[in-house]
Amino acid sequence: MSDSDELDPAAIGEGDAPPIEEAPYKVLFEANKCFGAGKCAAVSENWEMDLASGMARPAAYFFGEDDLAHNVAAAEACPAKKDRGVIHVIDRRTDEEVAPDPEGDGTISVDW
Repeated sequence: MSDSDELDPAAIGEGDAPPIEEAPYKVLFEANKCFGAGKCAAVSENWEMDLASGMARPAAYFFGEDDLAHNVAAAEACPAKKDRGVIHVIDRRTDEEVAPDPEGDGTISVDW
């Protein structure tokens, strides 16, 4: 895959997304790296554990300011990827990672 063919993580899900004005934030979830610790579900009403798979899943991928704090808490609580997390909260207005933001520069830290 060349650099021009590389998938832009900020573009994921945007085809079916609500307008940015209604839901300025979204979750990118690296489900294939989730190991079911459940810390996200303990701190966020948006996250639940699927008993059949033993993995977490979000109820909503797009949300507004009212749901930002608990989704950020879920992203920061995730211990997967050596505490870098597999839940990423993205500001759709800027395409920057709000949480967990391990690099501290807004770079989306998915590991695909």
